[in-house]
Amino acid sequence: MESKVSKDPLHGITLKTIVEQLVQHYGFDTLGELIKIKCFNENPSVKSSLTFLRKTDWARKKVEELYVKTLPKLNAT
Repeated sequence: MESKVSKDPLHGITLKTIVEQLVQHYGFDTLGELIKIKCFNENPSVKSSLTFLRKTDWARKKVEELYVKTLPKLNAT
């Protein structure tokens, strides 16, 4: 049997992990500039961001796209 390895960089990564890694790398200030959403700009926290992103597909997609673009930088550290 062959095991298939997903080529999707988001495969197996939770939204919480994505947000935490982006916050660690950029900080909420820069995230708020890169992705203009209220949960990154007003009283930001990982918990409030996750709540918003789980309900809002367009915002989640933007965060996931930024994560994929940032992956080479995250893997380099």
